[in-house]
Amino acid sequence: MTIQFNTDKNIAASEEFKAPLIIMISEGLSRFSQHITRLEVHLSDENGPKNGVNDKRCMIEARPEGMQPVAVTFHSDSYEQAVEGAIEMLLTSLDTIVRRSQN
Repeated sequence: MTIQFNTDKNIAASEEFKAPLIIMISEGLSRFSQHITRLEVHLSDENGPKNGVNDKRCMIEARPEGMQPVAVTFHSDSYEQAVEGAIEMLLTSLDTIVRRSQN
């Protein structure tokens, strides 16, 4: 499972910033690693330099093997919470998709 990480211009995406998030995503989606060929993670700060409520957005697009891509989006006050929320939403979607494909 390859993870491609993208950020908008408002985020300084250093390796120190991305590494814990990539680990969180890898561990959170590990049970589907044999089904997913690639994940595209898009982080953005929708208010830019201004503070705001739920202005951090995480969109994760999963590309399951032999199936259409699945995308989820979650907004929160921090990037970590946004990533956690997107992982939970993606797990729910992938559970449903894998279960349907096996029936």
